[in-house]
Amino acid sequence: MPRNIEIKARLGGEGASLDAVAARAAALATEPACEILQDDTFFRCETGRLKLRAFASGGGELIYYRRADAAGPKESFYVLAPVDDCEALRRALSLAYGEAGRVRKRRTLVMVGRTRVHLDRVEGLGEFMELEVVLRDDEAGAVGEEEARALMERLGVAPAQLVEGAYVDLIEGR
Repeated sequence: MPRNIEIKARLGGEGASLDAVAARAAALATEPACEILQDDTFFRCETGRLKLRAFASGGGELIYYRRADAAGPKESFYVLAPVDDCEALRRALSLAYGEAGRVRKRRTLVMVGRTRVHLDRVEGLGEFMELEVVLRDDEAGAVGEEEARALMERLGVAPAQLVEGAYVDLIEGR
């Protein structure tokens, strides 16, 4: 199963702003940035999380993942399945499992080497940054954790800005 090391940080307030982090990420980028509108529907799932990510094109991805809900770098195991008809699949999964929540966001994706830097404007929550350091099959998680911490520092994001859980948890806890 593919895996990565992830962190999530709230931007603005007392910490780094989204614009400041975006400028730093652009200076480190190894590919041009791209904008993505995402509509994530989470479904009840006893082990891990199951979400349907719909894109503006009508297609999307069904994503299953498992990771700890911790504030620092954490390992995530995931499976992605391309989807052609998100609305039909959302209806079927909603009937079968029930919805656990929905998250809509505007994401800027910046690639810094093998790390995906997500600069997110989340509807109803605010501005966030996520890092996903993609690991090789034979690579120890500790290597990715160190890489995530180093990049976080280069982007000007303080440890106090780190948050636990998924956006759907933060929306639920408002």
